[in-house]
Amino acid sequence: MNKAFYYLFILLAILPGLALASAEGGNHIDLTNHWVGFTGIAIFILAYALVMAEEFTHLRKSKPVILAAGLIWAIIAWAYASHGFNHEAEAAVRHNLLEYAELMLFLLVAMTYINAMDERSIFEALRSWLVGKGFGFRQLFWITGVLAFFISPVADNLTTALLMCAVVLAVGGDNNKFILLACINIVVAANAGGAFSPFGDITTLMVWQKAVVTPQGVVSFTTFFSLFLPSVVNWLVPAAIMHFAVPNEHPTGGGNAVAMKRGAKRIIVLFLLTIVTAVSFHNFLHMPPVIGMLTGLAYLQFFGYFLKKTSHIDHHGKAEDPEHEGQMGDPVAFDIFNKVARAEWDTLLFFYGVVLCVGGLGFIGYLSLASELMYIDWGPTTANITVGMLSAIVDNIPVMFAVLTMMPDMSMGQWMLVTLTAGVGGSLLSMGSAAGVALMGQARGRYTFFGHLKWAPVIGLGYVASIFTHMWINSGMF
Repeated sequence: MNKAFYYLFILLAILPGLALASAEGGNHIDLTNHWVGFTGIAIFILAYALVMAEEFTHLRKSKPVILAAGLIWAIIAWAYASHGFNHEAEAAVRHNLLEYAELMLFLLVAMTYINAMDERSIFEALRSWLVGKGFGFRQLFWITGVLAFFISPVADNLTTALLMCAVVLAVGGDNNKFILLACINIVVAANAGGAFSPFGDITTLMVWQKAVVTPQGVVSFTTFFSLFLPSVVNWLVPAAIMHFAVPNEHPTGGGNAVAMKRGAKRIIVLFLLTIVTAVSFHNFLHMPPVIGMLTGLAYLQFFGYFLKKTSHIDHHGKAEDPEHEGQMGDPVAFDIFNKVARAEWDTLLFFYGVVLCVGGLGFIGYLSLASELMYIDWGPTTANITVGMLSAIVDNIPVMFAVLTMMPDMSMGQWMLVTLTAGVGGSLLSMGSAAGVALMGQARGRYTFFGHLKWAPVIGLGYVASIFTHMWINSGMF
């Protein structure tokens, strides 16, 4: 974050000192050299400092950015109103709000499905199966890495990382070295796996939903799969090096078998069908993907109704859970709104704050300045690689939203490059991605910031190798 704002303040220092200059295009006011602009930047820096200190303050990250968003737009609206422009700020904030609403509803449906699968014990069954197989530490290192890489494109990197970390903690016991290396591997694999799928990370979802137009056409759903091999390289390079540091031992003990609840497999099928629906709405009907996702939510609602109506008997006519029959508990076997309530609301509200904060700074005029510096003076390749490195310090959501707000004129290959770097750049530091932050809490004291930092050069090799791989195999996109 410090580097980004360092460059921003250099820009401000060299700009002509017009406090309030009307920009081209009518009623848009350039506030970049005005106290409103400086105050907006200060508010955003303070809010993001509180976000980065969440691990120590235990203040949820959504709170400071929501407050910052309101304050930034309040001072923008006041500045515009004082110059007789009463509706320009309103129109701009409504545009940002619409972009947020589409992404929020999309993520809400995905989170609801993940919570439904968790409630039906799908993830717990997978965890217990792996624990009970008696694999060695090196085998588990690779198994959890492979699963993290291939589950995250569908389930999202945060959920995947938490699931795999539960396996590692269950079998690792007191072997802190294995737990540290396995957690690093999981974070890298989950972030890499999420980079080649529109569903794997919020940043890829943002690029897909934005329907970015390039000289080669629109970035489509299938375009993201061109990042598969670069993503594999991003994970495999550090994993292959770390493999030799993993203890060549076997964990002690096993795990108790966990059976999935009734309807679990059908919910998996419905989730896949929902993804197909979202893609079809976008590709064939030219509708926003969120409409397809909300249609898919109806699939789960109707299936939940079926489970509720048949909760007392299974297909043999026996009680679904005879061991707990007649005990106090949930009034119904499956309630869709419980799954909605368990969504990551802190993440969704954090996303709201980020979108409106970055949108406000863009409306002030700072993103245009940053875009000119990065994508014209530096060039798109250097700019997009820098975006990935920044995402290790600042969350990749505001970084990618800033790029999408700038909307630089780039080739398909460059858009895929920034999608790749923003997705995997967060692996360079443990605090650089939601997966890393979550695992620092889940494996507290075993997976740490400095433990991850020790392997940052190795992860950096994977980052560089994935960039070269993309520029080589996808050279026709540039």
